[in-house]
Amino acid sequence: MKLMNAAVFFSLVPTLTPALDPLSTSIFVGGAAVTWQLLSPHSWLKCSLLECCNMKDTLNLSVIKMDLDQKVFGQHLAIQIVLRALSANMHSKRPRKPLVMSFHGWTGTGKSFVSSIIAENLYQLNIPRRRFVHHFSAVLHFPHLSHVYLYKEQLQNWIRGNVSACPRSLFIFSEMDQMPRGLIDSIMPFLGYHEEINGVYYGKAIFIFLNNAGGDKVTQVALDYWRRLKRREDIPMKELQSLLSEEIFRNRNSGLFHSQLIQKNFIDYFVPFLPLEYKHVRECVRAELRMQGHPEDEDLITEIALAMTDYPSEERLYSSKGCKTVASRVTLSI
Repeated sequence: MKLMNAAVFFSLVPTLTPALDPLSTSIFVGGAAVTWQLLSPHSWLKCSLLECCNMKDTLNLSVIKMDLDQKVFGQHLAIQIVLRALSANMHSKRPRKPLVMSFHGWTGTGKSFVSSIIAENLYQLNIPRRRFVHHFSAVLHFPHLSHVYLYKEQLQNWIRGNVSACPRSLFIFSEMDQMPRGLIDSIMPFLGYHEEINGVYYGKAIFIFLNNAGGDKVTQVALDYWRRLKRREDIPMKELQSLLSEEIFRNRNSGLFHSQLIQKNFIDYFVPFLPLEYKHVRECVRAELRMQGHPEDEDLITEIALAMTDYPSEERLYSSKGCKTVASRVTLSI
């Protein structure tokens, strides 16, 4: 049986490691975290052969606020929560627990984009240090329900090893609605209020879950406000976070169904991403035209934005795909 488990393990290595950098892979297959722990934080060998993780690195909140305000459209609530969460975490010299945020909304509303902006700014735009950002795709890295127990062990080893290497590590889990049930609870020991676990301090780590589940609930609230002639800017932040917490806990397809992470309040923020309106899609098209080096053709912007605003079928208030297909539509229209 042990031989069979070993065979399964090594057969999955190519599938499980594509998104991991060389450091993460070496930790995964060889326990390189032990080597990291043996080296002092400022060892010349560590800095010259591997990468330095400078504990003094902090997120420039004014820069990330500018990026979010200029590049993310229609997500005032998400931006407020993210900035508040990052500010609290960064201003604490020794946070009591890792920062855990769960992003919820329809596809194309900016969940992945916001997480990438955080990653780009976390290490002061020092590209080599992006090796301390770890992105897990549920579909790519955890495709087989029958291997959940193996995935749990691997996931714990990855997190333990990488936080040992760099306390300020960022872990992004995408497609949480495709996550095998119960798998994410395996990281619960690292998310609680612990000074250290076996000599490893996890308080500076950041975990972000990206989830389409809950998007319908967020859209329902936004649409209700619109129908009552209220502004989306008036939607209470706390109301949506509470609704999301309950919805995700009950949703069998959320990846957090009956999760202990929710039961034990280890998720600090449920971040709602509102559906995008026509005016927001226009801004996406405008930004894409600039990115592709084309003039801002107002007629073309209007044409694409109108075609993408399709929900509900009568009001056609929101884009059901957000800005997901804007790039391809612009390319085809030029």
